[in-house]
Amino acid sequence: MANRLDGRRIAVLATDGFEQVELTEPVKALKEAGAVVTVVSPKSGEIQGFEHDKPGQKVKVDQELGSADAGSFDGLLIPGGLFNPDALRVDDTALNFARGFFEAGKPVASICHGPQVLISAGLVKGRKMTGFKSIQQDLKNAGAIVSDEEVVTDQGLVTSRNPNDIPAFNAKIIEEFAEGRHDGQRRSAA
Repeated sequence: MANRLDGRRIAVLATDGFEQVELTEPVKALKEAGAVVTVVSPKSGEIQGFEHDKPGQKVKVDQELGSADAGSFDGLLIPGGLFNPDALRVDDTALNFARGFFEAGKPVASICHGPQVLISAGLVKGRKMTGFKSIQQDLKNAGAIVSDEEVVTDQGLVTSRNPNDIPAFNAKIIEEFAEGRHDGQRRSAA
């Protein structure tokens, strides 16, 4: 069946302050498509979700970032939120983890403020992308080719702007994760 992810291992890189629906809804869609989803975080236990600027639900961490290896996964999801990407983008282990997916040509999906992690990892130059309106200029300044669309795909890199884009984002991440490796993804890591 097309766009099935049976047995594919997808890492979700997140920490406290993730936008709740930008983690929970894509994870639900990935699991429904057959993926094995692992929440990877710099901390153990649970991470705190937010509904905009108000605390929401907590999510269980499946694996600490320090013991995670991009080689063990088939794809990466980076949810947004106001605080989550800001914490991850200054964490060298998180940046190296993200780079590992690009170096291997594996698909990566990021929504809202999540692409800030990719900016800090030096992975956006020359890539077609979108993100939350307030980070679109940051993406441009880092060399990305930015358009204000609900979902933008470029050789295994999927980005969206905000929670309203989640249905389109989910459909596209399942498609890209099902396709597997994309040689064009490696050009960002070069």
